Amino acid sequence: MTITLAIDTSTSRTCVAVIDDGKILWSGHRDGATEHGPALPALVQEGIKGFKIDEVVVGMGPGPFTGLRVGVAFAQSFALARGITVRGVCSLDAIAAQVNGSDFIITVDARRKEVYWARYTDGLRIGNAAVNFPSDVTGAPIHADLFPDMKALVALPGNITEPMYLRRPDAVATADRP
Repeated sequence: MTITLAIDTSTSRTCVAVIDDGKILWSGHRDGATEHGPALPALVQEGIKGFKIDEVVVGMGPGPFTGLRVGVAFAQSFALARGITVRGVCSLDAIAAQVNGSDFIITVDARRKEVYWARYTDGLRIGNAAVNFPSDVTGAPIHADLFPDMKALVALPGNITEPMYLRRPDAVATADRP
C-alpha cells in the first residue's frame, strides 16, 4: 500500500491527486496558465488531509518554464521535507495514456504560438518531445487540449531527473542582456 501525491503543472491546469495503488483517493485541479504558484499549495493542502504520503510523482514536462518549475520545486521540497522519494515522469506520456489509437501525436500549448508535442505508436513515445509551430507538426492524428491522466502519471516509470525545458526561458539575467 503506497499512497502517492501526484502533481503536474506542465499545462495551463494545475493538477493534484492522492492515489493509493491505482485508486484515486482525492483529486483536484485549478485552471489558469499563470496560477500554478497559488493553486498548487492550496490543492496539496486540501488533498493530503488525513493521508500519510509515501512518495511524490511529478510531471516533468515539457512545459513553460515558470509553471513547470513551480511543480517540480514543490514536489522536490515536499519529498525532501518528509524524507520520501520523488519520481519524475514525462507529462505528455500521462496525456497519451488516455488516447486510443496506434499512431498519434499529443500536443499542449507552449505559448508563443507554439506547441510541445510528441508522437506515439501503440502508446509508446517515439523519440523525444519537441517544440514547434502547430503547422510544423504533422504525420499522424493530433490530440490537443488534453491534460495529464493522474493515475497514468503515477503508473508510468519515473526515470526523468531534470525538467524537460525545450527552449530558453523568457527571463534573462541583467548581465546577459544586450
